[in-house]
Amino acid sequence: MSDVSDLLADLVAIDSVNPDLVPGGAGEAELARFAGGWLERAGLEVTLTEVAPGRLNVVGVARGSGGGRSLLLNAHLDTVGYEGMQDGLRPRIEDGRMYGRGAYDMKAGLASIMLAGADAVRAGLRGDVIVTGVCDEEFASLGAHRLAEEWGADAAIVTEPTGERLRIALAHKGFTWHEIEVHGRAAHGSRPDEGVDAIVGMGRVLAGIDRLSAALAEREPHPLLGPGSIHASLIEGGRELSTYPDRCLLQLERRTLPGESVEDVEAELREILDAAGCDDPNFSAQLRTTLVRPPMETRPGEPIVETIRDVVGRDVDLIGVPFWADSAVLSAAGIPTVIFGPGGEGAHAAVEWVDLAQAERCAASLAEVCRRWAA
Repeated sequence: MSDVSDLLADLVAIDSVNPDLVPGGAGEAELARFAGGWLERAGLEVTLTEVAPGRLNVVGVARGSGGGRSLLLNAHLDTVGYEGMQDGLRPRIEDGRMYGRGAYDMKAGLASIMLAGADAVRAGLRGDVIVTGVCDEEFASLGAHRLAEEWGADAAIVTEPTGERLRIALAHKGFTWHEIEVHGRAAHGSRPDEGVDAIVGMGRVLAGIDRLSAALAEREPHPLLGPGSIHASLIEGGRELSTYPDRCLLQLERRTLPGESVEDVEAELREILDAAGCDDPNFSAQLRTTLVRPPMETRPGEPIVETIRDVVGRDVDLIGVPFWADSAVLSAAGIPTVIFGPGGEGAHAAVEWVDLAQAERCAASLAEVCRRWAA
């Protein structure tokens, strides 16, 4: 356990707050250089790529002798902010747990793949083991998109947390973000004949979203993920108390299942707008899609799933996870991808910790998976 805890302590102590989340955040450069130096000393071939100014990916390859399958191991380098935490960048071990920002999300996963990569060098495998740390997962996944453009593999493992029993996650939902803007006509509050109330118009839209939410909950659920969902997130409108509002803006999120596309979601939302305006000639609204993140799903019979099950036990749970991850980017690039990482608590919270025994088991399991996969 000392290898895992010592390396993880070094990783947690390096500030890698995503600057797109926290203005002035340190970014991932220092952590990428640290990981790159560590991997290089372990015998991997290391590449640092600047994805955006000051935002680095690190890739270390345990080069195989040839003829074996390649495996990509992935973790993200960035964290959310640590304001409000007690000594967020000072790793602390208590009762078998390491506390600190990023310990759980997801520097324990990063430590695990680094140690597995070092083991792959010692094992002298035929296939390549590609250890990757990417920037910006917590915001726009710039690092994962660049990685998918530049690297491929026969399979990938993303070491986001999968719970206390090191389960194998085969699926997660995607999400889409949208804006709906309803237009009214400003007028003095004493002139209802001249005003068109955009907020009242948006009320009919919100009622339609509520109906869609109920309908999604009643659809056939995904076996690992349950139903899709939609919710209104942010709303603004109006100028002052004595003026009819000429604008109301709603921002919303739709969580999507494998097989659901952004075109499907946009069609649902346009139906809501059509219904909201069917009896009102003054109703006017615009729909804009601002972000699309696809869902991920991997077949249970994929060889990489079978290899992990052979290592950790055939009775391991195959699950879906509620969060989105860079696994979707790798999967969309045609790489069979699973999520497998150590448990803990406190992602994005004021108290964050990872179970060190889980991190040790994860690192050992990944090392054995690499030996079997790339032999």
